[in-house]
Amino acid sequence: MQVMKLTCTIVIIAGCFRPISWTSSFKRTVYNIYRLYVISMLFFFSISQFIDVVLNVDNADNFTDTLNMMLTSSAACYKILVMWFNYERISTLINYLTEEPFKPLDPGEIEIRQRFDRIIRNNTLRYTLLIETTCSFIASTSLLTDFRHKRLTYREWVPYDYSSFLIFCFTYAQQMSTTFHVATVNVACDTLICSFLMHVCCQIAILEYRLKKLTRNEITLGYCVRHHDWIYEFARSVNTRFTHIIGFQFTASMMVICSNLYQLIKSPLDADHISLIMYTSCMLTQIFIYCWFGNKVKVESIQLADKIFQVNWPILNNNVKRSLLIMMKRSTIPIEICTAYIITLNLESFVGLLKTSYSACNLLIQA
Repeated sequence: MQVMKLTCTIVIIAGCFRPISWTSSFKRTVYNIYRLYVISMLFFFSISQFIDVVLNVDNADNFTDTLNMMLTSSAACYKILVMWFNYERISTLINYLTEEPFKPLDPGEIEIRQRFDRIIRNNTLRYTLLIETTCSFIASTSLLTDFRHKRLTYREWVPYDYSSFLIFCFTYAQQMSTTFHVATVNVACDTLICSFLMHVCCQIAILEYRLKKLTRNEITLGYCVRHHDWIYEFARSVNTRFTHIIGFQFTASMMVICSNLYQLIKSPLDADHISLIMYTSCMLTQIFIYCWFGNKVKVESIQLADKIFQVNWPILNNNVKRSLLIMMKRSTIPIEICTAYIITLNLESFVGLLKTSYSACNLLIQA
C-alpha cells in the first residue's frame, strides 16, 4: 500500500527527495542535477539578501522589509540540505509504514489507514493551496506595480547593473521563480513532517483496534506489545531526523512574525498590506500545523491507556493482564515531539511563540 502519495509527490517536485524507485545511475544523476539547480537558486537568493542587509540596510524599516523573506529562504535552504543528507534514513521511515507491524492486516485496519491517508491528503492539499495561492497573489500584485516601475519585488544585493530592461526582466524572473522554489520546499518539508506525525496517530488507532481483537484470540499479545514498542521507536526516529528543521523553523517564524507585525503597525494602510497579511497568515499556519499535530500525537498516546482499560479484562488470564498493565504504565508517559530538546510541539508552544513575537515587536517599536 502506497503511503503519503501526494506528500511524496510534492517532496519530489521540490527537489528534496529522489524517488525511491529511481535506482539507475542515469535517473539519479538527472535528479541530482535538478536538486543542485534548486539549491543554487535558494542559496544565491538568501546570500544576496544577507549581503543587502549588511551593506545597504541602515534603518529598522528596511531591515524588517528584507528580514522576512531572507529567513524564509534560509529555512528552505536548510530544509532541503537536511532532507538530502538524511535521504536513506527518511526512506527507511517511509518503508516502515509498509512493513509489519505497521502494515494493516485485515479490512478493519485497512479502513483505519485509508481514513488517515484521506486526512493527510486533504491537509496537504489545503496547506499547499494556501501557500501557493499567496505566492501567486504576491507575484501578480508585483507584476502590476513593481515590474511597471522596474523595481524588484524583494530587496537583494545584485552584483551587476540591471538598468537594462532585458537584464531587469531576467533578474525579476529569477527572483520570482526562486520565491516559488522557496514556497515549494517549505511546503514539502512541512507536510512530510506532519504526515509522519499523523501516521503515529494512525498506528495508535490500529493498535487500539488490535487490542479489541485480543479478547477474541484473533491476534497475539506479543504482537501488540511489539507494535506498541515500535510506535514509540518510530516517533523517536521522526523526532531525531527532523528536530533541527523544526527548531530552525520555530526561530525563523518568530522573527518573521515579529518583522511583519512591525511593518503592519508602522506603515500606513495601503494595498501592500494585503500581501503582507497573507504572508503573515502563511507563517502562522506553518508553525501552527507543527504544534497542532505534535499536540495530537501527545493526546492520542496518553489516551491509549484508557483504550486498554476498556478491554474485556475478566476473560483474560493473569499473564495477559500483567502485560496490559505494563503497556498502560508506559502509555502514561506521552509521546512528545521536541525541538532541540527544549521546545515541545503543542498548542502551548504556539501561544508562547505568539507572545514572544509580539513582545519582540513592541521592543523593536520602542527602540
